[in-house]
Amino acid sequence: MEWLNYHHLLYFWAVAKHGTVAKACEELRLSQPTISAQLRVLEDALGEKLFQRSGRYLVLTEMGRVVFNYAEDIFSLGQDLMNTVKGRGTGKPMRLVVGIADSVPKLFASQLLKSAFKLSHAIRVVCWESTLDHLLADLAIHKLDLVIADTPAPPSIKIQAHNHAMGESGVTFFATAKLAARYRRNFPRSLEGAPFLLPTSNAMLRRGLETWFVKKNLHPNIIGEFEDSATLKAFGHEGYGIFPGSTVLEKNIRHQYQVEVVGRLDRVKQQFFAITTERRLKHALILEIVESARQNLLQ
Repeated sequence: MEWLNYHHLLYFWAVAKHGTVAKACEELRLSQPTISAQLRVLEDALGEKLFQRSGRYLVLTEMGRVVFNYAEDIFSLGQDLMNTVKGRGTGKPMRLVVGIADSVPKLFASQLLKSAFKLSHAIRVVCWESTLDHLLADLAIHKLDLVIADTPAPPSIKIQAHNHAMGESGVTFFATAKLAARYRRNFPRSLEGAPFLLPTSNAMLRRGLETWFVKKNLHPNIIGEFEDSATLKAFGHEGYGIFPGSTVLEKNIRHQYQVEVVGRLDRVKQQFFAITTERRLKHALILEIVESARQNLLQ
């Protein structure tokens, strides 16, 4: 078994935090040649370059960022250990870094993460939003603890990712009061030629809706396609067309966007997944989020 030299990792961590060897020397009270030499030893042991020079500063390489994230966790845990042994509170909030796929409704994400804030201990939740591919890449290098998505991680992406199903929701069509009153009558036949705002074609919800339209022999007039779910709903609020949303969030959507229900679909479902690098969930906050969604938020 190969063992890591934690002194070398500490020197690397200090340089990475400060951006220069000189400042790390001040903190560690060591000479510049000593730290520089130990950094080279660490890079040789790992077989990877951890820094590259940018002017007067050292910046982390891609692998350097991965190592730095591990170092942050290692030394943070070490400090927590000392505080616990000596009977001191850590005073540090539990941190959770979440990636939210841009196709996931923002209202759903906020409701989902609400459960984390109900825990008794201090927490800090950091949220990033992007495409699922980008988020899974960040998950693979441990920049994220969790990815929330409306589709499981595709097998084509060669990373160790595990999909934890949180549940599913039906789909409701919404529109302003004027449009809803017009298209609610004789639903769903009334949707023939109706103006629609839909997610872009890469979204699972869009695929489910298109299949439903075909089965019902409906030909909606698609006047807008949106990658971001909040933007789609904002255009719906302005009265440009009918738009879909999660039935489980029906009350929230009606209130926030001042819209009414046109109709509900019994055949189309939105699924939601928590994607992690762990087959068995261990992180307390992730466990809380997933269990809360399964029990309270989703069917």
